Amino acid sequence: MAYQAKNLSVIGYANGFTLWHYTTPDAAAAVDSGGYFNTAADMLRVGDFIFANCATAGSPAHGIFVVASNAGGAVDLADLTPFGGTDTD
Repeated sequence: MAYQAKNLSVIGYANGFTLWHYTTPDAAAAVDSGGYFNTAADMLRVGDFIFANCATAGSPAHGIFVVASNAGGAVDLADLTPFGGTDTD
């Protein structure tokens, strides 16, 4: 799939920093590939956090991405830092 603007929302904004939420059926590895968020380059800034729910149609992954670079309309995210762990109960 590809980036869907309707699935990106602002959670909070302060002092030039934005906290986002994004949900997608795409795998985390696809989302953090360079270029996935290029059409949102005018909104995303280096250092912004994106809480993410990825692979929602399969084996979901949840965590946070950090906008690593955004230059000339090319956005790249750092790899997903996952939330949660193994539930042994």
